[in-house]
Amino acid sequence: MEVPLYQGFVLAVTIMREAIDEFRRFQRDKEVNSQLYSKLTVRGKVQVKSSDIQVGDLIIVEKDQRIPSDMVFLRTSEKAGSCFIRTDQLDGETDWKLKVAVSCTQRLPALGDLFSINAYVYAQKPQLDIHSFEGTFTREDSDPPIHESLSIENTLWASTVVASGTIIGVVIYTGKETRSVMNTSNPKNKVGLLDLELNQLTKALFLALVALSVVMVTLQGFSGPWYRSLFRFLLLFSYIIPISLRVNLDMGKAAYGWMIMKDENIPGTVVRTSTIPEELGRLVYLLTDKTGTLTRNEMVFKRLHLGTVSYGTDTMDEIQNQLMNSYSQTQSQASGNNASSTLPRKAQSSAPKVRKSVSSRVNEAVKAVALCHNVTPVYEARGAAGETEFAEADQDFSDDNRTYQASSPDEVALVQWTESVGLTLVNRDLTSMQLRTPSGQILTYCILQTFPFTSESKRMGVIVRDESTAEITFYMKGADVAMSTVVQYNDWLEEECGNMAREGLRTLVVAKRALTDEQYQDFENRYNQAKLSIHDRTLKVAAVVESLEREMELLCLTGVEDQLQTDVRPTLEMLRNAGLKIWMLTGDKLETATCIAKSSHLVSRTQDTHVFRPVTSRGEAHLELNAFRRKHDCALVISGDSLEVCLKYYEHEFVELACQCPAVVCCRCGPTQKAHIVKLLQQHTGRRTCAIGDGGNDVSMIQAADCGIGIEGKEGRQASLAADFSVSQFKHIGRLLVVHGRSSYKRSAALSQFVMHRGLIISTMQAVFSSVFYFASVPLYQGFLMVGYATVYTMFPVFSLVLDQDVKPEMAMLYPELYKDLTKGRSLSCKTFLVWVLISIYQGGILMFGALVLFESEFVHVVAISFTALVLTELLMVALTVRTWHWLMAVAELLSLGCYVASLAFLNQYFDVPFIMTVTFVWKVSAITVVSCLPLYVLKYLKRKLSPPSYSKLSS
Repeated sequence: MEVPLYQGFVLAVTIMREAIDEFRRFQRDKEVNSQLYSKLTVRGKVQVKSSDIQVGDLIIVEKDQRIPSDMVFLRTSEKAGSCFIRTDQLDGETDWKLKVAVSCTQRLPALGDLFSINAYVYAQKPQLDIHSFEGTFTREDSDPPIHESLSIENTLWASTVVASGTIIGVVIYTGKETRSVMNTSNPKNKVGLLDLELNQLTKALFLALVALSVVMVTLQGFSGPWYRSLFRFLLLFSYIIPISLRVNLDMGKAAYGWMIMKDENIPGTVVRTSTIPEELGRLVYLLTDKTGTLTRNEMVFKRLHLGTVSYGTDTMDEIQNQLMNSYSQTQSQASGNNASSTLPRKAQSSAPKVRKSVSSRVNEAVKAVALCHNVTPVYEARGAAGETEFAEADQDFSDDNRTYQASSPDEVALVQWTESVGLTLVNRDLTSMQLRTPSGQILTYCILQTFPFTSESKRMGVIVRDESTAEITFYMKGADVAMSTVVQYNDWLEEECGNMAREGLRTLVVAKRALTDEQYQDFENRYNQAKLSIHDRTLKVAAVVESLEREMELLCLTGVEDQLQTDVRPTLEMLRNAGLKIWMLTGDKLETATCIAKSSHLVSRTQDTHVFRPVTSRGEAHLELNAFRRKHDCALVISGDSLEVCLKYYEHEFVELACQCPAVVCCRCGPTQKAHIVKLLQQHTGRRTCAIGDGGNDVSMIQAADCGIGIEGKEGRQASLAADFSVSQFKHIGRLLVVHGRSSYKRSAALSQFVMHRGLIISTMQAVFSSVFYFASVPLYQGFLMVGYATVYTMFPVFSLVLDQDVKPEMAMLYPELYKDLTKGRSLSCKTFLVWVLISIYQGGILMFGALVLFESEFVHVVAISFTALVLTELLMVALTVRTWHWLMAVAELLSLGCYVASLAFLNQYFDVPFIMTVTFVWKVSAITVVSCLPLYVLKYLKRKLSPPSYSKLSS
């Protein structure tokens, strides 16, 4: 009876643990589904839960609220008819995106008029791509009907957050059809490598059980109803199968999880999946996101270089002084005579050979940085709307109330820097910009044209007219590769860009060109013509703009730093020493990714990087792979599109080459592509992978990896909720893997082998006993003895192996190389398993034979002697296995021994109690125990002396 009962207990423990995990997930889902939103109906606003929103509903979303489903943007409270949204949960980028309302609905006088028009929206069928959308908006009740084409800028995808104003949208996709859900893969049930290995060993043990039973029946001579004997033997030897292993391991895993969460060195760490803590000790590939994981996504302006002079963080006050001087001079000149102030300037621009003073060059450079961008200053409305116009105008320019919004954090950093040195951007709309000088004067510039940044051109430009002097200037800034061909000849740009990149700064080159009215008019005509052409529009427009980008005057080079998370460098260094190969998968630009890879020491300073050229066809991929094959020990940098092409035609070759690299950087990766890379590594290498991320775009990768770690960061909590482990900072990962992962794996390996040993030793004794007594299928130990053996007498000491550690955590952190050994899986392998099997057979044989040789007249004595010796042997074996003693281990050993001695009084149906009290019993038990354990102690001592394991060399 005891076996089914015990199995029931085992299953109950496992089911309970899974149920608790599942219930927590259910609660997290419920929290998201029950958020309230305002829905616009004919009768006014009503509150609806996000789970009740349907296609066609008009939903109002306030500032800082998450958008519940995919919508088309109908109108906004902002006057410009546009709003900003934060998309970090969708694509991992923390810059704000500008979205434009459908002009037909934005023009309606009031909100309620949405119900007075007859219109419909056509949307394409749900798709994966988050960067594209095709649809139309048609209003039928006007004459003629209005058709508006809808593109990606009119959509608001679910999981993004409104950053400015209040918006109204019409729902087009909900639930599983939204872009964000289509981009997340279904989570798989993760099973640790240790569990898989134990399953294999359990299968081997099952075969041994069947074989042993068949042998016994054969030796019996198949007499009588032999199949009945076969089943009796199968039951007798069933202890070979370690049923209690599941309970022990599950409790062990729970204990490791508790230890991880209680570790004061890594506060805020949460274990969300309690089934795989040992995986942390077996990792080979570490795939990490960049933005927000390695970097903080906080940009800081670090350097301004003018060719002859360079300003760093400590010399910014000089720039401030020079600006003060130059603006106070121009002001005094301007007050003297307006006409005379414009003349010298004109002369200067036509004769660039005259060397300008440093102060005027600084002034020009700062002005260019303050004008050439797409940043909008935003002011929070403080008072109620009912206040007077005067109060509104009064609060407009107060500095502490202004925030900057832009599509990239670099731009914001540049504008914040010009504010810090005295030139402040105070206002901007579609046609004009206002700057405030250090002396408080307002300069107004009219924006004539803007050329936005694209990943092809790698630069952005703006043409402005100074309202006071009517001068027209074309400012441009961009990456050094794009700008070096556009600016006048110089001898310093390339070198300085290289120097800044090595410091891990993102560089931008700023240049300008003065235009006369005639030049601009000519340009504008050609530009507008190009914009109207139907064929090759983009090419023609680019050609017109390029006609301006010639012989530009180089003003300055700026360096902005994306600050790394604390201790990223030492952590990456430690993980590399621990034998992990680190891949960085990011949605960012190639230049930025390479820059961060170098500054975070993902790629060490001495290493070369091979930038994989963009490829589009099979032939190009073949040539580029061959070029890469010739390089040795260099890091690979590849973009998502090229990666797709390589994987399409040369999957095996590419993965093989990439796996040999010390580090790999993949830039411009989409969420599904990240997950695809993880799966590729798992298939091709068979090694364990770990993914680390902090945004919604990393969820697929985290769920695909063998072990997913989420970081609670600026990009929200989506990644940390979907992950198996969630940490508060990147630097905690080092300790999580090197200390906790390593010890969890070593402890579980020791624990599981010991539990197997416990079943094998008693089965060996049963086998010897049956052989001696003419292969009778009679149990050696009855009823409670067997249950007690597996539970009360040996469970606590065996389970206390969960507290064992071979080296102190400080040592493990200091020598991460110890982690490398684990990936070979030597703590639990066929070799160690066979060693334990041999030990079990030896000890079982000695205990049984000893008891049979030494017993005198009564069979009861055999049971008493052998069982007592068995319990003592188990307790001594635990002591032999332990590497570092913990006070709880000693308590467990003594407690078990106490329990056994106390229970002897009640076991009179199994034992001859008066015989136990005699001296003969004590010396016989001691003799057998010594014979079974002493040789193993001797062997262990010799092994430690002759071939000590790596950790013992450190701890001695």
